[in-house]
Amino acid sequence: MACSCSAPEPKSPAPGFRKALWVALWVNLIMFLVEGVASLQSGSVSLMADAIDFFGDSANYLLSLSVLSMGMLWRGRAALVKGMTMTVFGVAVLGRAVWVAQSGITPEPLTMGAVGLLALAANMAVAILLFRFREGDSDMRSVWLCSRNDAIGNVAVMVAALGVFGTGTAWPDLAVAAVMGGLAITSGISVVRHARSDIREARGAQASGFTGEPAPPSPE
Repeated sequence: MACSCSAPEPKSPAPGFRKALWVALWVNLIMFLVEGVASLQSGSVSLMADAIDFFGDSANYLLSLSVLSMGMLWRGRAALVKGMTMTVFGVAVLGRAVWVAQSGITPEPLTMGAVGLLALAANMAVAILLFRFREGDSDMRSVWLCSRNDAIGNVAVMVAALGVFGTGTAWPDLAVAAVMGGLAITSGISVVRHARSDIREARGAQASGFTGEPAPPSPE
């Protein structure tokens, strides 16, 4: 939050952030469909987790776009929702991994590896695009974390595919799914904390009488 001689100015979105969000949104929607189909064909929990993550990120990017021109309070609230969503996603992935472990299903590793490589290429492109926005407000930070987590998840899926291929068991897939779930939980908690800080700061500015709107012209 920058400072002026009277009251803090609201943070404005960095130049190019809106365009980057639109690119990230479409990439994530496409990869959600690709990985969703592949996860059903291969029976991979980690691939399904990554597909669900792509869908969640798409919704988060759309939410960011909807509040991008609003004040810091609303952008902080949007980030709070995203952080909570990331945390719930992580818990859901862990629960799915436990269920599959009990069912004894072994995934098909070749599909896992090929689709994981495609998803990694897509997410690396998005991560590079969003890298310069990683130190922005909580909303920008949450977008960066989503992209970073996706790239890490794609590498993990390919590692799991190699593990399943080498061992002939589902445990490498389940272990990677558990790591991805844990990463989503820790990242979600980080975003929630940052968002709450932004919300407190914005409310403090409002309490001091600063609304972020330009002052009306003085009558001559």
